[in-house]
Amino acid sequence: RGRADRYGPEEELMTAYVNGDRAAFDGLFQSLGPRVHGFFVRKFGDPAIADDLLQTTFLKIHRARKDYRVGAPIRPWVFTIAARVGLDEFRRRGRRPEDADEMRLKQASRAASVDRAAKTDAAETSEIAVKVREALMKLPDSQRSVIHLHRFEGMTFKEIGAVLGTTEGAVKLRAFRAYAQLRKQLAPLVDGNAQQAAAKG
Repeated sequence: RGRADRYGPEEELMTAYVNGDRAAFDGLFQSLGPRVHGFFVRKFGDPAIADDLLQTTFLKIHRARKDYRVGAPIRPWVFTIAARVGLDEFRRRGRRPEDADEMRLKQASRAASVDRAAKTDAAETSEIAVKVREALMKLPDSQRSVIHLHRFEGMTFKEIGAVLGTTEGAVKLRAFRAYAQLRKQLAPLVDGNAQQAAAKG
């Protein structure tokens, strides 16, 4: 997705909100709310936690609205706030973001059910979507955040580095390791589908 796609209605809404148009906030929430919610669902594996953190994030957006640089891409700015909210939640729970815990794995299927991208009428496709999300949940949070922002939000590695407070090179390394781990975990699924396709052929 080109950079031009990130300069549009969302930036206009934020600019209007900064200038005192309270109604613009509703439009901004409708546009960005589901994306921020999805970010937290993939981060914690629990839609209820995601609901709470979504509200916290937009409260912080409200309080920081005067800090927004008019005309700048809005999503990197919003996800920088969301990433900090997520980190605060990890710290509040007394665990590091890199910790993989049983709760996230158990709730992966539940998280997939509320993810719009996973909704489908085909049972087989739905099962694959759940397995992909389970594989994502097994990644360290630092890698999973990179995958979400890169694949689902279309951000560049440089932008992701700014959001997560690290370098572009570090983000690329996390992405490389994450994709390598996903390929390894999903290899049986891919191989099985290939064998089924060959049998049908």
